[in-house]
Amino acid sequence: MSQLEVLSRPLTLPVVASPMFIASGPDLVVAQSQAGVIGSFPALNARPQSQLSDWLDEITERLDGVATLEGNPAAPFAVNQIVHRSNDRLEADMQTIIDHKVPIVITSLGARQDINDAVHSYGGIVLHDVINSTFARKAVERGADGIIAVAAGAGGHAGTLSPFALVQEIRSWFDGPLLLSGAIAHGRSVLAALAAGADFAYIGSPFLQTAEANTPESYKQMIIDSGAEDIVYSNLFTGVHGNYLRGSIINQGLDPENLATSDPSAMSFSSESISDVKAWRDIWGSGQGIGAITEQHATLELVQKLRREFEEARQSLMLADKMYA
Repeated sequence: MSQLEVLSRPLTLPVVASPMFIASGPDLVVAQSQAGVIGSFPALNARPQSQLSDWLDEITERLDGVATLEGNPAAPFAVNQIVHRSNDRLEADMQTIIDHKVPIVITSLGARQDINDAVHSYGGIVLHDVINSTFARKAVERGADGIIAVAAGAGGHAGTLSPFALVQEIRSWFDGPLLLSGAIAHGRSVLAALAAGADFAYIGSPFLQTAEANTPESYKQMIIDSGAEDIVYSNLFTGVHGNYLRGSIINQGLDPENLATSDPSAMSFSSESISDVKAWRDIWGSGQGIGAITEQHATLELVQKLRREFEEARQSLMLADKMYA
């Protein structure tokens, strides 16, 4: 069975839920997988480090024998690893991942063959997120199984390239699993990602307002109240350019129109740095697609909504195809 078949069977929608700082934990991951999309969380969300093992045990136990509404087994889940040299938990977290044989590992900010080999040693799959084709080539050369193309408009750390350009460039040389991230918050956008050449849509921001997300109520409400024009692109907060909610920046006494530029060399994902209030907890990430989110949902309700919109868009295109045949 190919990696693409392993990833896509059996899913309610061709969607991988992206790992989100603060928001993604066992409750959200289990709800996503039960709804039939691949759930995920950042390893760094489990603090202290020993909690990662507890989370993996809990997620595995809660998903064991569970079926989706369609009667299929719950979708697999993924853990995100920040592979940047400043991540002082990387080695310990990787050992925990290996011990638990996590089915999918999403790597960010660094492609390393030893990490990929470690996941492959127990039969796991590695997906690596990139913002351009050059980084994608490096990731594949070092053993990544699939690529997450992080295009303009994605929540949190994001690139600047058009999703159409980015997917096309990667697809010109890569025929493995390809995911597209960037302002995808509606079922028709999921279909558009497939039409552009991706195998899956990679979705984060719509899940921020769900009942299962570990986000403050004020964060959830700001997602519902905001649109694309409320997203600010800056590298001030982590050293990596990303998209953030304008309102959360203002709430911290900062001017979104006059943010300083951070020194990328100061980027840090150490245990100490991610506890910094302003950079990691009170400045809220979000993608540009949130204008499609107008009310709070449970995760299952959100996935069902996306599925209905996906099918409606697909049927609409089928009718259009007949009209222009």
